[in-house]
Amino acid sequence: MAKSNPQSAPDTNTLITRVKNNFQESLLTVRNCMDPLAPSITAAAALMIQALLSDRKILVCGNGGSAADAQHFSAELLNRFERERPGLPCISLTTDTSTLTSIANDYNFDDIFAKQVRALGQAGDVLLGITTSGNSRNVIRAVEAAHERGVLCVALNGREGGEMTAVLAGSDVNICVPGSSTARIQEVHGLVIHCLCDLIDFQLLGQG
Repeated sequence: MAKSNPQSAPDTNTLITRVKNNFQESLLTVRNCMDPLAPSITAAAALMIQALLSDRKILVCGNGGSAADAQHFSAELLNRFERERPGLPCISLTTDTSTLTSIANDYNFDDIFAKQVRALGQAGDVLLGITTSGNSRNVIRAVEAAHERGVLCVALNGREGGEMTAVLAGSDVNICVPGSSTARIQEVHGLVIHCLCDLIDFQLLGQG
C-alpha cells in the first residue's frame, strides 16, 4: 500500500471546501429539478396507487447504485415509510443472486430483469426501472418485457433520458433528472423515491 506524503496532502480547509461544493451542487440540482419533475412524479405515483388499489404490485430494478435505490424503494413500501400502515406489495428484482446469476450465466446479463418480469408481471402491475444514464440494457429490456405483460412502466433516469425514452409507451411515465453528474442524479433519485412513498401514503392514509 502506497504511503501518503504529508507534505503533498491537501489542507483541511481545501477538503472542507470540496464538501461544501458538493452540498451546493446538490442543492442547485434539486432546486432546478423541483418544478419540471413534480408533474411526472405525481403522475408516476398515480399509476402506482392505481395498481395497489387494484390488488396489483410494483416491480423495481436497476444496477449498482440504482439497484440499491430499487431495494430502498421496495423496503419503504413492504415495511413502512413515515407512518404505520400495512405492507404494500413491491418486489425488487435485484436481490435474488441465484436467479440473477443463473439468468446471466445461461442466457445474457441483459435478460436478468426481463425474465423475472415475464414470470412475475401481471397486467395492471407497475415496473419502476431505474437507470442514471437511461442506457442500461437490462432495464430497457425489462420495460420491453413489461409491455408484453400489460405492465405499466415508470422510468427513473437522468441526463437526456438515453435509449430508455425510445421504448416507453404513451401510458408510461418518464422521470428524467437533467444533469451530467451521476452523483447528483442519484441524489435526486433518492428524493424522488421518497416523494413517491409520500404520495402513495398520502393517497392511502390521508393527511398525516
